[in-house]
Amino acid sequence: MKTNELTYGVLAEFSNPADLMHGAEKMRDEGFKHFDCHSPFPIHGMDQAMGIKRSVLGYIVFVFGLIGAVCGFALQAWVHTKAYPLTFAGKPYFSWQAFIIVTFGLMVLAGAFAAVLGLFHLSKLPKFFDGLFYSKRFGKFSDDGFFISVDSKDLKFHDEETSRFLESIGGTNIEVIRGE
Repeated sequence: MKTNELTYGVLAEFSNPADLMHGAEKMRDEGFKHFDCHSPFPIHGMDQAMGIKRSVLGYIVFVFGLIGAVCGFALQAWVHTKAYPLTFAGKPYFSWQAFIIVTFGLMVLAGAFAAVLGLFHLSKLPKFFDGLFYSKRFGKFSDDGFFISVDSKDLKFHDEETSRFLESIGGTNIEVIRGE
């Protein structure tokens, strides 16, 4: 190993989705926290196998949608009752039924912005570099490969011990990822 190389983690290949799922369960049970599973397609139940909790994105979207609806309704109520009170066809100034369309539109708009920005924030995107890019075999994950990667930030991470553990749970082509 060169002196200027950093260790990014360990990568292990698995032969099929079932082996990947069992490997993820064993990683979780062993106490690893900073690991990820890579597959060319979604695997039902992988979140539970990895021990990942439910996302808070739905709550974020709900709160911002509610804020958008309340702000839209309040703005219309203020404009029609205080700022520019006009009588239309003898209707009262505060005719809330007319405010529903704009209120709904702002709720959807605020929720959509919250969903996109929240997704980017929670996913830590954009990610322009990952240590896994140093691996030649990792390119297979988007075609026909199933991988588990363990990040070197994990408290249980140690090059040799982690590699042996991945081999014991069925991993093949185990590679310690190093780069500059």
